[in-house]
Amino acid sequence: MLLSLVLHTYSMRYLLPGMVLLGTAPTYVLAWGVWRLLSAFLPARFYQAVDDRLYCIYQNMVLFFFENYTGVQIFLYGDLPKNKENVIYLANHQSTVDWIIADMLASRQDALGHVRYVLKDGLKWLPLYGCYFSQHGGIYVKRSAKFNEREMRNKLQSYVDAGTPMYLVIFPEGTRYNPEQTKILSTSQAFAAEQGLAVLKYVLTPRIKATYVAFDAMKNYLDAVYDVTVVYEGKGDRGQRKEPPSMTEFLCKECPKVHIHVDRIDKKDVPEQQECMRRWLHERFEIKDKMLIEFYDSPDPERRNKFPGESVNSKLSIKKTLPSVLILSGLTAGMLMTETGRKLYVNTWMYGTLLGCLWVTVKA
Repeated sequence: MLLSLVLHTYSMRYLLPGMVLLGTAPTYVLAWGVWRLLSAFLPARFYQAVDDRLYCIYQNMVLFFFENYTGVQIFLYGDLPKNKENVIYLANHQSTVDWIIADMLASRQDALGHVRYVLKDGLKWLPLYGCYFSQHGGIYVKRSAKFNEREMRNKLQSYVDAGTPMYLVIFPEGTRYNPEQTKILSTSQAFAAEQGLAVLKYVLTPRIKATYVAFDAMKNYLDAVYDVTVVYEGKGDRGQRKEPPSMTEFLCKECPKVHIHVDRIDKKDVPEQQECMRRWLHERFEIKDKMLIEFYDSPDPERRNKFPGESVNSKLSIKKTLPSVLILSGLTAGMLMTETGRKLYVNTWMYGTLLGCLWVTVKA
């Protein structure tokens, strides 16, 4: 009985962060909505600057739970940029936590508010945030033949024209790598073989469309491309590749270490022609694959469970993240203490979600 209670309590560790992150959503969207209205007649750069700051506040709260609360150790390898840049961030995709890894790196460059994502189309229906992510600069894309190149290109060009700071996150694999989903792995490997490309073991064959359009639209605006490789080291992995943790498992402290390798590639070293870029991107994923094979399978114990080169154990200061938790939680608690505030809170959830769904439907 006691053991069962302990196990149950342990599994509920994600409840506190879950309640805070979801519970403050209406407060955040209300604050953003007020600023959106107030800035309607101001130059776009004023709206963007405050929106980036608001986004930074919310994401610092996210990082409080995913770094400080979990106590995860972050090991950084390779090129570690410290200054703000306009970049395309390319990474292997294996977990719902992947987007937070991009936040972790951006935060260490003081560029957290500049993070924008290329997202799969279905996420636009998320309550409240589906609409907001697009407003912040996110781009929803469909896969394969349904991919709308012109729409993505036009949106990116509008950001370039407006001088919007860009930390654009793309996961070229298109879907998450899971070692237990053998059908997806075999399909990906068969596709690579058909294209005359190297067959990959620990990553999926990358697709080129979103990466090519992003680079082609922003090549004169970018500073670099960040090629990022991530490993989630779970408890008792013993060097074996297992299914990466979900957000819930991560918040339950099932992932004590995250290894992040960064290659900073100057934009002049990225080929501009689509077919050449396809080969280049696949070569980058071959490099990822070799690093992951060495991480998991190296016969040398000294080289296993780490990436090549020296690592930095990077810890995010709680002084940077806790104020955001207190601000958003305090505002939400204050709203819920009055009847008017509670009605506003509930109506924001209901009507904000409906209006957001209507907006993305009209845009589609």
